[in-house]
Amino acid sequence: MLALRLTRAARPAVHLRRLLVATAAAGTGFLLLCTLGYAMTHPDSPSASVLRLAWCLTPLAATVHFAVAVARTDPATKPRPGLSAIGLGPARLMAVSATTTALSCTLGSMVALLFFLHLRGDLTGMPFDGAASEFLAADKPLPLPAALTLLALVPAIASLAVGVVLRPRDARPTPTRPPGRSYGRFGAYGRSTRRETFGAYGRFGARLRPDPAKNRAGETPPTATPTPGTDPHNLHPVEAAAPQDPDPTAPPAPRTAPSGLPWGTAILAVGLAVEAYAGRTAATSTPTLGLPGGLTGTTPAILVGFLLTAVGLALAAPGLTHLTGRLLQSARPGALRLLAGRVLMEEATRIGRPLGIVCAVASAAYAMTALYDPAEPSFGPLTTLGTLLVAGCTVATLLTAAVEARQARADTTAALLRLGAPATMLRSAAALRAAALLALFGPLTLLVAELAALPLTP
Repeated sequence: MLALRLTRAARPAVHLRRLLVATAAAGTGFLLLCTLGYAMTHPDSPSASVLRLAWCLTPLAATVHFAVAVARTDPATKPRPGLSAIGLGPARLMAVSATTTALSCTLGSMVALLFFLHLRGDLTGMPFDGAASEFLAADKPLPLPAALTLLALVPAIASLAVGVVLRPRDARPTPTRPPGRSYGRFGAYGRSTRRETFGAYGRFGARLRPDPAKNRAGETPPTATPTPGTDPHNLHPVEAAAPQDPDPTAPPAPRTAPSGLPWGTAILAVGLAVEAYAGRTAATSTPTLGLPGGLTGTTPAILVGFLLTAVGLALAAPGLTHLTGRLLQSARPGALRLLAGRVLMEEATRIGRPLGIVCAVASAAYAMTALYDPAEPSFGPLTTLGTLLVAGCTVATLLTAAVEARQARADTTAALLRLGAPATMLRSAAALRAAALLALFGPLTLLVAELAALPLTP
């Protein structure tokens, strides 16, 4: 009930994103049901039915990824002060977000079922009754348990993924040492609990320096009573050794670069190498997999190469985004380039990963055109639906990640406006970030697509 109230009280933009999730779930559910119809029409070829079901995993993954991105940007489930007092802690808000995602996906699955039954001719009184009766096995009874099981995949996987991503993460407590004497490095015994670095005992003759507590004759001065202005252990003025407070106006240091760039580059190179090797051995007796929509058969090694290439782009994209932000700040930057570069460096992981997936989908779509056979029929409706579904979900996920990044830096933007920064400069910084990312990832996508399609061309 709480999830329904939060859903109803949301803003129009939030409703639009949830409606897009329901639309994506409807498209994926319809593809799954069409796979069931094909299996009912061709009972003598179970391998082809399993292959078609495996092809539905890509739209399913794209839909789940988009649903998780929408759940992360939902303002109704953001932890706010005071909600824990009424029982709405982080765990409860996570459950509400997962329930809302399940409701949106269930709505889309129900729409897919109604449309599927309508095309079979089971629902009359509407246009296009029985338009696909032969393809969807209208002459055979529909196994309802199997249909409901397929339709439950999208809501179940999406809500589970939202629960895993938005689960509350408690901060790991910092280990503290008990008060009193403790053993330090190399068995040193004393009261100090400060961690000493390696080599501190011999660096620059630190142990050979004279002790200021002793006079020239080597005698130790008499013990003095600690005063409020002295250290009780060293009896030196505290002001000389007291650490200075950090400057509160100093900007925070930029986030470190993501660590996935080397791994992503290596996986990308391995994927391209696998595709090149598979393209050379395609003329042998290697078994092929038939692709829908007029695409020639391809080997499993080529599909593995495509998958490794996509994973490599997704892993390397955050590091490349961070590098783009660093390049924007090079060569004596002004306020505009400095602001755009710092934002890219801060949002490298949030923006880079969906951007890498978009580049992977674009390069795969470009490379798959090399497998198109003009002698075969053109792309069918199911292939077109699956392609549009994957491309639409990836682009919508990227735009949703941009909205999430904008929400994350809302306080910084408000502070800049209070300090007198013009709104045109903020818009110019956003346009500069988009242009920099397009200048880097556009040629990279074309290069990867050309390298992936080169072994496949006859």
